[in-house]
Amino acid sequence: MPTFENESLIIDCQVHAYEQDRPERPWIGTLHGPKAVTGDDMVDAMDQVGVDGALLVSPWSMYRYDPSYALEVYAQHPSRFGLIRPFDPQSKNLPEQVSEWAATPGVVAARAMIMGHRATQAADAPDSGINQILSACAKHNLPVNILGWGNLDLLGELARRHPQTQLVIDHIGLQQPFEPPAPENPFNNIEQVIALAQFDNIAIKISGACTLSQQAFPYLDIWEPLGSIFDAYGLERCMWGTDWTRAVGFLSYQQGVDAFRVTDQLSDTEKSMLMGGSLARIYQWQPSTTTPVTLNPNKKVR
Repeated sequence: MPTFENESLIIDCQVHAYEQDRPERPWIGTLHGPKAVTGDDMVDAMDQVGVDGALLVSPWSMYRYDPSYALEVYAQHPSRFGLIRPFDPQSKNLPEQVSEWAATPGVVAARAMIMGHRATQAADAPDSGINQILSACAKHNLPVNILGWGNLDLLGELARRHPQTQLVIDHIGLQQPFEPPAPENPFNNIEQVIALAQFDNIAIKISGACTLSQQAFPYLDIWEPLGSIFDAYGLERCMWGTDWTRAVGFLSYQQGVDAFRVTDQLSDTEKSMLMGGSLARIYQWQPSTTTPVTLNPNKKVR
């Protein structure tokens, strides 16, 4: 495993970028957020608040399994983004797809969608699509992000079946809102999330957490439930992120950063681990900027 010398870098574990709906690359669905957040827009937002890099997740809601726009963004900003794309468990040539993705410059991980009752092609069968994805990713040392709210039992079974595959729970493993208000009991299923900490090959994204708050910035009511997750997993398996742009209806990008960067709930060492250090180790990646990006106070943050 590589050594990462600059662990003070701030790295967002999940952001999205997308262009406006157009015939050449039509949206299949919609993602709650602005009409477009291009790669340039995302980099500008990061620069304004001092975020050095991010994992750029091709948005399933808009593009399903087509990562072409994320690849374009990476080509324009290769020093700032690590790439993640979702895979379709119904595909017939998954090992080949994963192998091709693993060989693509900028790639750091894959993604699988098993939330709710989404079909996973008989996930309990060894040759099912979801199991093929996880097996293939293990061969290429690719972590697999799992969007699994409402299906955490399956996530645990997958972790048990694939001990050599690094799994990463998306968005705290909890269903998160797309627009205000926050749900009344957003952490209802947190015990299921905590139970998954028993698997050494599972890490967890603390992404979109602020959208679960019943309070205004700095969202103090999220810290008690998050603390129980930190205790269960250890901060070395937890990664901060904003889930920008899905969270735009709840907070600004700067609020999503500062809720963790300026909190007194964590020490400086803990912040460094949560906001970049653990991600660099789990994904074996960090932005190639040589010095941390600094906040430009003269720019207005969206």
